[in-house]
Amino acid sequence: MKSYVRVDEAIDERKAENSKSRGVLVALASILLLVALVFVAVEASVGSNANDNRHHHPWKTVSKVANSVCSKTRYPQLCVSSMASYPAYQTAKPGDLTNVALQVSIQRAQKARDFALSLQNNVMNERERAAWQDCLELFEDTVDRLNVCSSNGYLNKDSPVWLSAALTNQDTCLNGFSDLNLGASNPIQSFMSTRAVNLSELVSNSLSMYKLSKAPSKTGNNRRLLALKNSEEEDFYSNYGRLNEDGFPEWLSAGDRKLLQSSSPASQANVVVAQDGSGNYRTIAQAISSAPQKSSTRYIIYIKAGTYKENIDISKKITNLMLVGDGKDKTVVTGSKSVQDGVTTFKTATVAVSGNGFIARDMTFENTAGAQKHQAVALRVGSDQSAVYRCSIKGYQDTLYVYSLRQFYREVDIYGTVDFIFGNAAVVIQNSNIIARRPMSNQQNTLTAQGRTDPNENTGISIQNCIVSASSDLQAVKGSIKTFLGRPWKEYSRTVFMQSTLGDLIDPAGWLPWSGNFALKTLYYGEYMNSGAGAGTSKRVNWPGYHVITSATEASKFTVANFISGTSWIPATGVTFTSGLN
Repeated sequence: MKSYVRVDEAIDERKAENSKSRGVLVALASILLLVALVFVAVEASVGSNANDNRHHHPWKTVSKVANSVCSKTRYPQLCVSSMASYPAYQTAKPGDLTNVALQVSIQRAQKARDFALSLQNNVMNERERAAWQDCLELFEDTVDRLNVCSSNGYLNKDSPVWLSAALTNQDTCLNGFSDLNLGASNPIQSFMSTRAVNLSELVSNSLSMYKLSKAPSKTGNNRRLLALKNSEEEDFYSNYGRLNEDGFPEWLSAGDRKLLQSSSPASQANVVVAQDGSGNYRTIAQAISSAPQKSSTRYIIYIKAGTYKENIDISKKITNLMLVGDGKDKTVVTGSKSVQDGVTTFKTATVAVSGNGFIARDMTFENTAGAQKHQAVALRVGSDQSAVYRCSIKGYQDTLYVYSLRQFYREVDIYGTVDFIFGNAAVVIQNSNIIARRPMSNQQNTLTAQGRTDPNENTGISIQNCIVSASSDLQAVKGSIKTFLGRPWKEYSRTVFMQSTLGDLIDPAGWLPWSGNFALKTLYYGEYMNSGAGAGTSKRVNWPGYHVITSATEASKFTVANFISGTSWIPATGVTFTSGLN
């Protein structure tokens, strides 16, 4: 019996030990859960939006100035809670509050980048890793863009440009998961979404506060910043300056203007690319790798005639780069990446440019993936004060990705089918040919898909003095395939066609919805003094956001001069341009 007693005692001891162990595990689990809940609460508190009433915010303890400024942002509760760690904000002036909001955004961007980096050793499939890599790159770029928003500690006149680019980055991060059909339940997508949305809301508030407040200038004097306008078209052109008498943005220097207008810019090249070995390099990528980083002077690469099968990525460290070819369809850089290859739209580009001050002339950028491969970018530009002149850009869906910042295109040929000019830059396309191709049988053509996500962004697509026509393959079947001027990719999509010739391929309705009533009240689509068989507006859509522009004063807001500060930078590139209306 005793032995049984011993067995029973041993069992009881094990039960007691197991009970203690379970108690420890339960306690540990409770602690971990509590920590997780605290973390989630903190994240939610920082990231809550204006309509989320689940969290208490210290409105009554906020100064009248801070309360007034925050109440006018898109995410007012977040505006207050995010500045809680800055005690001085309660007595700060509006301009100081704006800078506090920017610093909060920078800190959050750094945390998002660091968090994304911490996931690099996680097990991911190829699609997850592709989308994650985009987010990591874009978070890093957002940190850089936000850091250049201020001069001597204060926001400057170009701050909206960088803030808009930062907003675009976060949206693009999330787009990558959609491109690759990774659902909301995907853990990597969930991790990135939390950071991207939270960061976007903070940046949006910074943009709102900039436009609603006074900020000290470099001289220490207060300067009244742009207030929000009553109508969408009013702030479309803000902060983008004027064109000079030659029709180029002012931001093009005299030297760059001469280069673009020169009869032989290749003679001034720093290096030459030639497939036959007669130059310094045989590939474009090799030549770009030789370019100086963060150059303040123009670096010219002359690319001799030939077809270069390369995918080129010009990083943001390569600034003031100019590519010069022997002419459209003579110097051709071509690729065939598409989302069908398991990469995001962002990474399908045959040529992708991030370095500021980029110029291209006399060459072709092409993506040959075809209509059946869906998103496949030929040229992606996220370069501020960039100019593309006398080039051809060929693809099908998503041909030209005018990604972000200020861009100018002149005498270019752009070919495509679905959304083939898209993105969220402040861009003017002038004196160019926009050529719709034959899509797949179940598709409709849309020339543009502008991606503005915030009403305070000064971004949009302005198309002036262009010719819209059908390619030969579309011409044969245009009666059975509809072609539209654009559709609203994002909520505040903004596009204007003016003084252009619209061919008979354009559907009488003019514009196509994206999905149901999405964005129809918040978009801004305008047409001004267009001609041609497709220019009639009597049967156009009757959306609240659609405008038939009849005033030259209103139309001039979308010109190179007013929209992209063209007269301050385009002259330097040498690209011919028209600063205002004809």
